[in-house]
This record gives sequence, structure tokens and C-alpha cells, in this order.
Amino acid sequence: MDLLEYQGKQFFATYGIPVSDGEATSNVDDAVAIADRVGYPVVVKAQVHTGGRGKAGGVKLAENAEEARTHASNILGLAIKGHIVETIWVEKASDIAEEYYASFTLDRSAKKHLGMLSAEGGVEIETVAEENPDAIAKIWIDPTEGLTDAACREWVAAANLNPQATEGTVEILTKLYTAYVEGDADLAEINPLILKPTGEVHALDAKVSLDGNAIYEHPDYAQYDASQPRDEREEAAHAKGLQYVGLDGSVGVIANGAGLAMSTVDVVSQAGGGAANFLDIGGGANADVMAGALEVINNDPAVKSIFINIFGGITRGEEVANGILEAMKRVSIDAPIVIRLDGTNAEEGREILRPHLDDKLMMEDTMLSAARRSVELAEA
Repeated sequence: MDLLEYQGKQFFATYGIPVSDGEATSNVDDAVAIADRVGYPVVVKAQVHTGGRGKAGGVKLAENAEEARTHASNILGLAIKGHIVETIWVEKASDIAEEYYASFTLDRSAKKHLGMLSAEGGVEIETVAEENPDAIAKIWIDPTEGLTDAACREWVAAANLNPQATEGTVEILTKLYTAYVEGDADLAEINPLILKPTGEVHALDAKVSLDGNAIYEHPDYAQYDASQPRDEREEAAHAKGLQYVGLDGSVGVIANGAGLAMSTVDVVSQAGGGAANFLDIGGGANADVMAGALEVINNDPAVKSIFINIFGGITRGEEVANGILEAMKRVSIDAPIVIRLDGTNAEEGREILRPHLDDKLMMEDTMLSAARRSVELAEA
């Protein structure tokens, strides 16, 4: 779950990380009231799940109430890279002496948490990594040991920040690591982390991605889940508990397991077609789950064929076959279906399906042949 900036700042604040005083709103009058409360000058910022807000006119400085009203009016409803601004964040403007970059994420190859810190903040870290990789100080943290004060200070020293920022940065990085770990985050980033002329260190922006699978441990994360950008197809799939991402092809994809679903999307491309979606039904392929998946895909007018790719593990092949047939009774399918069934009791499952095969329900022995058939049907 990717948080909007104001949500990220609220998340940081719960862990004691200093952020700018401000509030979010979807109303112009409220925006002016917030600006009056925090005191001018203020910054009015578009809240959307994409970058490039400043270049698109989504970040404006207001010196007074009239300017705050003008900027709020102009930014609300603004389209930024296909995202319509429905919420703005109005915050007290900050005096900036220097800008830094700080983040924590997971280095899967090292099986450790990765911290990155740079004296070059306010720009994309990818740009810094490409143009001046030595400007990024990195630290790998064993999850069982955590981030010690000594290691943090050594890390800050390696980043060559202004000495005036050392104590404040160490304090914020320690809290940021706690937020990253205890908050079950995939990414916790501050860019820029600023040094004020007064010597204070402050989080001026927030980019946070939380692990959606950890919602059960954080009931309040439901508010973040509700604000995730989803198109109509994704919203319908989400309501059914399905892992779905809409794409722009014509072959609907259903697979059990994220890895298999990604491979299925790739093999459809290899066969010369394009997947209309990524849909992972997880470990189960019973009638209820399969019916939900077929309903979501069938409601997408771009889908011209459906590729069901199942590799049975704990779920046995005959259960999958019966689930597909029962689901087809519940959902009126417009597009032809191609099935590839392998794994545990796959032959038993195929025997159940064979009497029902026709020009609307087909079966192939391999993943590639099933992908080719699906692409041919979609292009027919």
C-alpha cells in the first residue's frame, strides 16, 4: 500500500519524527482556514499516487489567504499523470539550509534491511545513484540485531552531512528505522530531509509503502487500503479478496500463485499477445474463488479470451477441475477459455474436464501451447 504524502507524514509523526504542521482537505474554504491556522507562508500540495507534482503545478507557495485560495482552487481537480487531485495538503512553509535523502527498504538478496543516506537530497535517488553513486552512504542491518546508535552514527559520518545535522539526523534515522520495522513497511523514505537554518533536522516529505499483508496486525491500515488507486476492475477484484492488477492486453489471466501469474503474463507476451490483467487466486481454486475471478475478468470488455493456468500443489487437480466447472455454471462467460492444469492429481483433473471441452472450453498440455491458443482466440 503506497501512502499519500500526508498519510506518510501522519505515519511518521506517530513515531516521533518531526514533520511540518499541516492538514489535509478536499475543500477550498477549509484549505484557507488551515493556512490561517498554521501561519503564512504555507505550501499547498496535491496528494496523488505519482511523482512530478511540482512540474505539473501541484505544489505552490502561498504568502497570504488570497494566494492560498487561488492555489487550492487550481490544484483541486488538477490532472497529474492521469491522477485527478481530490485531496490537498496545506502545511507551514519551512526555511531550508540543506536537503538530504534518507530511506530504509529491504535488500532481498542480502536478506537484510538496507538504509540509504545522502547529502544530495531533494532529487530522485536514482539520479544520484547514476550521476554520483559515491554520494550515497549505505548500511545493511541484520533484522535480528537492529540499528544500533554506534552503527547509525558511523553511517551518518560516512554520508558527509553538515556536522550541525549529525545529532538530529541520528535521532530521526533511529525513529525512521523503528517506523519501518514496527510499521511493517516495505519502504520508508524522507526526501528531502532538511536542515533548517536554526540547526533543526526535519522531514519535509514522506514516501511510505506498507505491506498490505500486515493489515491484520494494524487495523488502522484499513484507511490506507481504502485510499489506494484502483480502476473499476481492480476495485471489483479487491472486494472479492483477489490479487488483481489491470493491464492493457486482451487475454484474461487466472493463475494460482504470484510467481505463476507473472510467468503467465510473460508467456502470453512471448506468444505474441498481451495480458489484460494479472490475477492471482492464491493457493485455492475452489468454485467460489474461481467464480469470483471469472466474473471480474468477464466484466472487462477488453478480454477476448481467458487463460486459466493452474499448478496444483496442496490444491489437487480434481478439486481445481470441479471448481472451474461449477464456476462456469454460476457465471455466464462470453470469452473462450483455455486451461492448462498440471501438478498434483493433474491427470484426474483433466479427465473430469475432457467431457466438457468444446469451442468455449479448451485444454492444452503445456503453458506455452495454452498461451498460444489463448492469443490466437483473442486475435480471431
